[in-house]
Amino acid sequence: MTGRCSQARAAALVGPFGGGKTSLLEALLFRAGAIARQGRIKDGSTVGDPSPEARNRQMSVEPNMAAVSYLDERWTLIDCPGSVEFLQDTFNVLTVADAAVVVVEPDPARAVMVAPLLRFLDERSIPHVLFINKVDGNGARLKEALEALQAVSERPLVLREVPIREEDKVVGYVDLVSERAYKYRPGQPSDLIQIPEQLRDEERLARQEMLEHLADYDDHLMEELLEDVQPPKDEVYGDLVKDLTEDLIVPVFFGSAETGAGITRLWKALRHEVPAPEVAAARAGIDSAGAPAARVFKTVHASHTGKLSYARVFAGEFADNQTLEVGRISGLYAPAPTGPAKIAKAVAGEVVAFGKLDAVATGVTIGTTVSAADPVMVLEPLFGLALSAEKKGDDVKLTGALTKLVEEDGSYRLEQSAEFSELVLWGQGEIHLQVALERLKSRFNLGVVTGKPTVPYKETIRKAISVHGRHKKQSGGHGQFGDVHIDIRPQPRGAGFAFEDKIVGGAIPRQYIPAVEEGVLEFLRQGSLGFPVVDVAVSLTDGSFHAVDSSDMAFKTAARIAMSEGLPQCEPILLEPILKVEVSVPSDYTSKAQRIISGRRGQILGYDAKPGWTGWDAVSAYLPQAEMGDLIVELRSLTMGVGTFLWAFDHLQELTGRDAQKVVEERKKVLAG
Repeated sequence: MTGRCSQARAAALVGPFGGGKTSLLEALLFRAGAIARQGRIKDGSTVGDPSPEARNRQMSVEPNMAAVSYLDERWTLIDCPGSVEFLQDTFNVLTVADAAVVVVEPDPARAVMVAPLLRFLDERSIPHVLFINKVDGNGARLKEALEALQAVSERPLVLREVPIREEDKVVGYVDLVSERAYKYRPGQPSDLIQIPEQLRDEERLARQEMLEHLADYDDHLMEELLEDVQPPKDEVYGDLVKDLTEDLIVPVFFGSAETGAGITRLWKALRHEVPAPEVAAARAGIDSAGAPAARVFKTVHASHTGKLSYARVFAGEFADNQTLEVGRISGLYAPAPTGPAKIAKAVAGEVVAFGKLDAVATGVTIGTTVSAADPVMVLEPLFGLALSAEKKGDDVKLTGALTKLVEEDGSYRLEQSAEFSELVLWGQGEIHLQVALERLKSRFNLGVVTGKPTVPYKETIRKAISVHGRHKKQSGGHGQFGDVHIDIRPQPRGAGFAFEDKIVGGAIPRQYIPAVEEGVLEFLRQGSLGFPVVDVAVSLTDGSFHAVDSSDMAFKTAARIAMSEGLPQCEPILLEPILKVEVSVPSDYTSKAQRIISGRRGQILGYDAKPGWTGWDAVSAYLPQAEMGDLIVELRSLTMGVGTFLWAFDHLQELTGRDAQKVVEERKKVLAG
């Protein structure tokens, strides 16, 4: 076996929603003696998922952290959300973890759900083991599940144990390195037993396969196998540790978090095979032997402590009240099963929360110096909601609260549309945004009114016209007089707005010309169809003025009058924003994804294998922005949650007929209301 690590280590529990990560956290804490009783999700008695948003949904919506000692070794276990809508937190946690435990179910049909996560781990060479949970049920299909999981893993899955079955139930395992057999005891460590005779051939074959995987990366071991020499167990363990550290293999274990089966075995694997923190520090670009440094991976705004910056210490020490370049640490906390616990100092390897470092963002490395934020991957927005405060006067408070939520989770995005006076919160899906709304209510006492974001339609014209606009008003004293003749004509698509001054002979003094252009632009912000007008040219050709009553305001008003009379005669037409969309799905779902796009008035441009993703396709298409709304919901429903897309504005396209008429009528209602 390898030597013990003197520094605190951190393991992330990750995997698809429903795999049992929170139950596994409970089982690991209970087996380590950190909690007196193993809680259950359905009872709401788990250490993890303490927030009301998580309890109401019986699912993790933020990382749950607990510091624990196991056989005198210090660990931080971080249970990460499984829903794809909360993957940003999971990705951020993985940047600081020594290893990940990928928790999956023994269901071959659900293997595809873990593909994006395995891809992320392999791209960044993050060591990870696979824990197949829930094997205590009848008919657990371990072999088929393993084959399906291998199909979505770039790294070889190396089975570390074979199951012992009784009447189609997994009741124990044979360890393939030590060649010892164990029988589960619910809630307790397993009993050592003799290897069942009927399993000996299967065990030998499985062990040989494990050794052959290891020999792919060890020439000495390969020579031993070719010469039919049984390698020493220490050599095998050494290869397992090295290959895991370098992310060359993925060791596979199984068990049941609910009954405690396989939990001690998993703890032993973590203890003896997970690399020391300096490996994760090197991945983060930090010298573990250098100056004090900690990488921030999660920001939380808590009502009782203020801003907390959760970080992994990779070098040196930090103390409460210590002054850093980014400010003074006002409170230092360690995650614990019962909540954050105040501590005096933190050393390398530990996960801690720094209090009230207001200038620090997620992704920053802090210490004697501070780095720029380095988020490992920021997820693009996929679903949006327009928000407004229920109570008048709460708008500024709402913006401030939303800014804090965006700081906590970088996959939220706040957008202020000046064009439509609309505040839009973007996120990863319906649940992601609903959680944000619930936090606004529970944390900030803010109720909000929601709606669909306004689609940024534009309008343009097809016909040119000349028009006269006059503004004359006399009400005692100085009056108001402005008189303009303008030509309005369409521009090529994408050419934008152009204004031309064709005044000759001083018909309008030069100082009033800018006011005419300003009046035209003001009108174009909302044309006759109710939307901003684009690709229009306006020429000022003639006019007249009054020596006393003319003014900038008068000419601006005259220009607006001319535009309001002329533009409806120019055959205005609606322009619809068209997005360039790239939909990524497993190849089995490609044809169905294309039907979804076509059903939303999309134009499919083609599809090809997704680069670097075995068994995945990327479908390119043009899609009207009006059809984007719940695209991610339908796509995930089709693909067991893994389908996604990237999008960007591409061009404006004319919209006519009933669809256009419906848009204009809806816009008129909004403007009238």
